[in-house]
Amino acid sequence: MGEVDEAFVQALEHRPKLSFTEAEGIPLIDLSVLANPNGNIDKLVSEIGNACKNWGFFQVINHGVALETRQKVENASRKFFAQTSEEKRKVSRDEKRALGYYDTEHTKNVRDWKEVFDFSLQDPTLAPASPAPDDKEITEWHNQWPDFPPEIREACEEYAKELEKLAYKLMELIALSLGLPENRFNSFFEDQTTFLRLNHYPPCPSPDLALGVGRHKDSGALTVLAQDDVGGLEVKRKSDGEWVLVKPTPDAFIINVGDIIQVWSNDAYESVEHRVMVNSEKERFSVPFFFNPAHYTMVKPLDELTNEKNPPKYRPYNWGKFITTRKLSNFKKLDVENIQIYHFKLQELSNKLEGALSINS
Repeated sequence: MGEVDEAFVQALEHRPKLSFTEAEGIPLIDLSVLANPNGNIDKLVSEIGNACKNWGFFQVINHGVALETRQKVENASRKFFAQTSEEKRKVSRDEKRALGYYDTEHTKNVRDWKEVFDFSLQDPTLAPASPAPDDKEITEWHNQWPDFPPEIREACEEYAKELEKLAYKLMELIALSLGLPENRFNSFFEDQTTFLRLNHYPPCPSPDLALGVGRHKDSGALTVLAQDDVGGLEVKRKSDGEWVLVKPTPDAFIINVGDIIQVWSNDAYESVEHRVMVNSEKERFSVPFFFNPAHYTMVKPLDELTNEKNPPKYRPYNWGKFITTRKLSNFKKLDVENIQIYHFKLQELSNKLEGALSINS
């Protein structure tokens, strides 16, 4: 990617500090009790609930995903990204093909220092053809698999299925922590729009100016992240707003609550801002799994979690229209901030937000 182009340079107030605080406070949660049919999961449910409430992030170990399955994906990812740009761009994504390779993604309208390869869990994945509220047409997102490395498709599909099982387990634990039946969320994911991403962050000559991914919150339900031993993920600590580094833990997954859980829980759990630092000497690889509901899901606070004393804090929005709006910003720099869940906060509605709210259906 060469020297740092102006497109990558963060505004002064958002530039990373090269000195950092390690986030030792992010909970490390052992899921081994789930493998014991007679295990008492009350303690585990409490740990999950506290982590979601206090951090929005936690790490899990003894999660049931074989290390070999993860290593196959990581090895295939390294081989794929080591190819020439010409080879990688044979499976480029664009405004018509939502999945595949991309190297000019923007976060908060600043270009990220990374390249990615996206694929979906369900192939094809059904989604709205456009963000227009009156357009009812549905399209199909198809995976594009490169010829090299030849093992990438099998490795990715096997990994995706294992991560799906883990994501369902985590959603059941989160449901229990909110006082809901453990299967409360399952039906939302029957026609899910879940996708996975292979991330490659090349060495950056000016890690004090650019970010691998700028500050953002995940718009889906739940994210399950595998990161290598280089590290770079920073989380904005809720207690004081300080950016803290998530130290890599061998064979652990990093879990974070997304915007949808924030809305479903009516702000009991919060989607937390995070970003990725880059390194001047080392390249970094990571694999996030974005667990997302069906495109036709109307996202709103759950009835069981609202009452007269705790009324709904969001008006409903259509998930498919939301992500279709978001995806368009990948291909052009916007003049305004991209759509966010706070645009649907009931106490913050105003005339200037009516355009954003028009994706209701």
